[in-house]
Amino acid sequence: MTIPDPDSPLTDRVTAGPGGAMTVQVGVITGDLTVTTTDRGDGTARVVIQYTGAEDRYDLEGGPVRIPPGGVAVLHRAVLDAVRTGGAAQVPGTAPRP
Repeated sequence: MTIPDPDSPLTDRVTAGPGGAMTVQVGVITGDLTVTTTDRGDGTARVVIQYTGAEDRYDLEGGPVRIPPGGVAVLHRAVLDAVRTGGAAQVPGTAPRP
């Protein structure tokens, strides 16, 4: 059995719920998406999202974000849940920009 490297980015595919996910660069994206959460090494994580199979990557609104107790895996699961829910999903635990 291989133990995952805790410093490796976590990547999963997800289908966005109604209203999609809000990105910094292009606004809301919808459909089949790939989400990657990366520990930046300073106590925060970056979350990028892209259309599955595409090359362009976008920052999910609200990042970078402080890594919660439990680590990057806990944050990554929360991001996946938020994107599945939709509603212009942002990184959980961050307030929408005015």
